[in-house]
Amino acid sequence: MPTRIFALLVGLMALPFGACVPASTGGGGGGGGGGLPPIPDTADAAEPEPDAGEPDVGGPDAAEPEPDAAEPEPEPDAAEPEPEPNDTITVATFNVRRFFDTVCDTGRCGLDEYERQYPPAEFDARAQTVAYGVRTLDADIVLLQEIESQASLDALLEYIDEGYRVAVLGELGYAASLDVVILARRGGLVRVVRHADDRIPRPSGGTTTFSRELLEVHLDLDGRAIIVTNGHYKAKNNDDPDRRLAEAQATRRILDAVAERNPDALIVFGGDLNDTPGSAPLEALESGGDWHRVAGELGNEAATYEWNGRMQAIDHLYHLEAAGGDYVAGTARVIRDNPSGLARSDHAGLKATFELP
Repeated sequence: MPTRIFALLVGLMALPFGACVPASTGGGGGGGGGGLPPIPDTADAAEPEPDAGEPDVGGPDAAEPEPDAAEPEPEPDAAEPEPEPNDTITVATFNVRRFFDTVCDTGRCGLDEYERQYPPAEFDARAQTVAYGVRTLDADIVLLQEIESQASLDALLEYIDEGYRVAVLGELGYAASLDVVILARRGGLVRVVRHADDRIPRPSGGTTTFSRELLEVHLDLDGRAIIVTNGHYKAKNNDDPDRRLAEAQATRRILDAVAERNPDALIVFGGDLNDTPGSAPLEALESGGDWHRVAGELGNEAATYEWNGRMQAIDHLYHLEAAGGDYVAGTARVIRDNPSGLARSDHAGLKATFELP
């Protein structure tokens, strides 16, 4: 037996029973020291880091920070501060164009007639279209014209889904009347004043009434008074300019009296006034300089309606500068989704921002 083999056998026989020979670390790169490498803790190793999918904004060689290592746990009082109160409010006006309901009140609802009787499915689709227009305006207070009835308003509210808690209809009540509405998603309703039954003097003599309700709504927003009024003056079909001027003059008297009783309120008037800058009705509203037509800063871009092939500004918003609050310069915008108007109406919307008192 070779000497080396004999020596190895002798050495093995000298080991205590049950002992084992250390395993070799094998060749290459492992460094000294025997034993198997430790088994990794697979409970954490299989879970990616919370931000493992985020791009490495520090560059390809930047170390990934521990998820919350740099951010101490917030103290109980270290919650984020409450946001500053919103000191502005947005107001818009929009003539939706003849939103009739499913009942033919006049008994004349043919294709060539003024009133339209919508079958239920078409009525539902029409409500959704008007609601789209209101959502597009995205205003805190919306003055709408040409809503026929409470049924039309209720259908509209079902699809707006924008939290308009105040919804007031200025219903005239005659067959196929197209009425005004004021919606508000901020502020609580204080009171409603209606002027449809007011007898108003004509410049040429005699008296008349407003063509539609002149709807005045008082709101309270965290102790701040907001008064908005919606008007829809006589149309130029079967024109009666004297009546339209009477409406403007009466509006001015009414709102001046409102301002005198509410000197700290934000007072905004708007609607489809069916006349253009420089016309007698608008001059009557603006005389003395207290009432500011906010879209005046837009110039020719203030047009909201096409009449006899020409774009005209007939939908307006006014702010009483002598009262509380203020118009935020540069915020007036005409809003349309096609060259003719908004939401399949022949009118565009007009929107502006006002500072609260």
